[in-house]
Amino acid sequence: MVISKNMENLVAGSSVIRRLFEEGVELAAVVGKGNVYDFSLGNPSVPAPAAVKQAIYDIIETDDSNFIHGYMNNSGYEQVRDTVAASLNRRFETDFDREDIIMTAGAAGGLNCILRTLLNYKDEVVCFAPFFGEYRSYISNFGGETVVVPADTATFQLNVEAFEQLITERTRAIIINNPNNPSGAVYSSETLEQLQEILSRAEQRVGHPIYVISDEPYRELVYDGAIVPFMPRHIKNCIVAYSWSKSLSLPGERIGYLAIPKQIDAYEEFKPALVVANRCLGYINAPSLFQLVVARCLDEQTDIEAYNKNRKLIYNSLTEMGFECVKPEGAFYLFVKSPAADEREFVAEAKKQNIIVTPATTFGCPGYVRIAYCVPYDMIERSLPAFECVAKAYSLK
Repeated sequence: MVISKNMENLVAGSSVIRRLFEEGVELAAVVGKGNVYDFSLGNPSVPAPAAVKQAIYDIIETDDSNFIHGYMNNSGYEQVRDTVAASLNRRFETDFDREDIIMTAGAAGGLNCILRTLLNYKDEVVCFAPFFGEYRSYISNFGGETVVVPADTATFQLNVEAFEQLITERTRAIIINNPNNPSGAVYSSETLEQLQEILSRAEQRVGHPIYVISDEPYRELVYDGAIVPFMPRHIKNCIVAYSWSKSLSLPGERIGYLAIPKQIDAYEEFKPALVVANRCLGYINAPSLFQLVVARCLDEQTDIEAYNKNRKLIYNSLTEMGFECVKPEGAFYLFVKSPAADEREFVAEAKKQNIIVTPATTFGCPGYVRIAYCVPYDMIERSLPAFECVAKAYSLK
């Protein structure tokens, strides 16, 4: 064996979503791209705002090339961190300053920095099902173990009652994704306050802090007046990992930040360790050009109404066909209960109609599938007869 045992395990558990996307590409080569309905990948279909393109032009034309493309403080450009902190303070009535902000290579880069900083071998990180399946790989990468809290399939809020029973001396962190991928649920202030009560009791019992990592790439993608609570206002030991991948449709640029409130336990130890973790992970600092770009676009938004239009069409259409769906409040995913006990059977049945959806076992929630509706509206329209065929195969309605 050439590769490490840990890497062998990571390869075995590599992204199901990416494999399904590749299957969709292969299927398109056979039946034609327009005849494949690929709902596998959360790749934004809405273009980046025009202000992003303009910012790139302006920065390249007016700023010093060595500055744009050069090294900087590993936390990121000071003026960018000032701007991010000021934006958070204006929006959420917080008191961040530049020292509390670390620019990262997306939210995933930030999550890995936190886990690299926190975890010793066999330490535990709790994930509330359903959750983004890549969390398992991030945790395993640093010798940690994933503890899964079963989903509350009645509400898809955090199952805080079940969580309390799973906390041990090895529990080091919790990852919460709000709005949630894959369910589209938005976790309420009341749920978060219940969580903090449990954490306060648990920290007294286990004798150390338990950190909550708030993974927030979908924060701005909410519908019907839903409000996403800013988690550090409800959770004491909370670190925010943010990305502009979805809010500005920039997934390939890998640009985000960590926000570390000074209220957290061991702040003075934690902050410099996170900066060093940036270096240890190899990317040193967030991409320089796009740090400067997003600083100019903090008040820009993607076309949320386009996603909302997609959401209404696919949710209303599938429920009318007899599918049982969780109505999403945020993000751009529809979580559908499988009409077959094993959702992999349902995924295979859908594929017969050239529909690609993701089995939710990878999200810690077997019996469901995820449909990423961040696709062109006309593709959803064209897919509906194929979904009708699947519904008939299971005698729905």
